Amino acid sequence: MRRTKEQAEQTRTTILASAEILFLEKGVAHTSLEHIAKHAGVTRGAVYWHFQNKAHLFHDMLSQVRLPPEQLAGRLVENDQGNGLQSLHTLCVEGIAGIAEDEQKRRIFTILLHRCEFTEELREAEERHEAFINQFIALCEMIFAQPATQQRLRPGMTPRLAARTLHALIVGMLSDWLRDNNLFDPKHDGPIMIDGLFRGLISDWS
Repeated sequence: MRRTKEQAEQTRTTILASAEILFLEKGVAHTSLEHIAKHAGVTRGAVYWHFQNKAHLFHDMLSQVRLPPEQLAGRLVENDQGNGLQSLHTLCVEGIAGIAEDEQKRRIFTILLHRCEFTEELREAEERHEAFINQFIALCEMIFAQPATQQRLRPGMTPRLAARTLHALIVGMLSDWLRDNNLFDPKHDGPIMIDGLFRGLISDWS
């Protein structure tokens, strides 16, 4: 039984790896489950055994490189002052640096940001992705809305605007670097760029 479970998990891993390669090469919309099955050396039935449809497969692929919602929430509220601001900064810095350090993250985020059209076939995956984004923004807004942090926001900047500004910058940095790796160094320049944003949001950020 253990060997059967191990074989099943290995098959699932092989299918996901083939999906990464083909999505990156052909784009998500132009890659079918039949293409993935052939590349992985398995039957179409084996693909459907592990994944209900392409949207399910795409969602599981994304889940390999991003924090689960519970872990994400935990990371953002852990802070000596209790407001999570430093944890949020650290998470952003680590996220940008991680793209340069982890080849799988680079492939999957390149697929998400540059090789994916959310067609009707991927409606479920799109909804799950949007839910994840909205949860991240809501967690950021919660941090910026803490009394100790909100009073430090620059004039006119609300917690909601701060959260959306931060998300937009991080996605922009990821998208630009994945398009052209020569634009900046994620490890060296990333922290400086993120510090610049925090200084623009927080009046006394240092």
